[in-house]
Amino acid sequence: MVFTQAPDVFGNGVADFLRSTEGLVLPWEQAVHERFDLGLAAAYGGLGQLHAPLVVMPHGAGYGKSYGDDGARFAYGLDAQRLTHNGKVIASALVLAHYDELDVLRRQCPRAVGNAVVAGDPCYDRVVASLPHRPAYRQALGVGLDGRLLVVSSTWGSGSLFGRSAELLPRILAELTPLGYTVAALLHPAVWFGHSPRQIKAWLADCRDAGLVLVTPDVDWRAAVVAADQVIADHGSVGVYAAAIGRPLILTEPSVRSVSTAGSAQDLLQDKAPRLVADIPIEEQFRAARSGAELLAGRISERLTSCPGRSAAELRRAMYRLLELPEPGRHRAVTPVPVPPREMW
Repeated sequence: MVFTQAPDVFGNGVADFLRSTEGLVLPWEQAVHERFDLGLAAAYGGLGQLHAPLVVMPHGAGYGKSYGDDGARFAYGLDAQRLTHNGKVIASALVLAHYDELDVLRRQCPRAVGNAVVAGDPCYDRVVASLPHRPAYRQALGVGLDGRLLVVSSTWGSGSLFGRSAELLPRILAELTPLGYTVAALLHPAVWFGHSPRQIKAWLADCRDAGLVLVTPDVDWRAAVVAADQVIADHGSVGVYAAAIGRPLILTEPSVRSVSTAGSAQDLLQDKAPRLVADIPIEEQFRAARSGAELLAGRISERLTSCPGRSAAELRRAMYRLLELPEPGRHRAVTPVPVPPREMW
């Protein structure tokens, strides 16, 4: 197994991460001249240059993001612009999380329908498998037995929580720390490496001095979501996963359904989740969010995956089919995410 990094505007930090795997890393310029038995990708840049049957999967909660204008919107990642190269479908196996995404694919890129594999969401399955380890995650994050943990999550870009609400974290800390809350922040890797870890830590120095737990990108963010008592998020995927396991959730922005794919889990969350109100105490707002969290979790998870608990097995089956090898033995159980070491904070 080898790794390579396609040229990309968000490439900072990837080389260091690949080295940390202790795997063999090939330069992109070499990889495009080699032949491989199978390729795995969760993005689209440069895939047409590779010589391998490709498994292409989403890198968020399904294909929930859309683009275009109000007259014509498209689900990002299920469009012909990204799925084809020189008139041919790039993916030998295009992984979908939900059967409903087949209908979207049929409208946007009908040539790719025959290559689609509905395999569920491996990230959701790992979050669910990690639920029994919640006490260990909370202890690692410094949450006491009677303490409460609020996770604040931001995706990247000017419309994100971190991009548009710089005053929110200080407000949260001022309101909730005296009530016994631990506050942890999750920032998208594109924020960390678009600005640099040094700059992020400098911007949040006062918040960290006030007790903010800053979850660095080398820590599995899912541990914090499982550990959380409640979550504040923007339109990124983390809020979808948090809501899907029943974490009371408040969104920070007015409805931005224009960025979500109609019918997706993101679209449902934008429609049903409460919004943060500036002049009402945050703890008071979470009382209402807690009352509807369980019902919302069932509806979100139904939209998120058609194969709950089976995603890794379905992906394994698709990979062995493309390798033209018999699938050996039995599939292993889904692995919980690791407990973050205390010294990370």
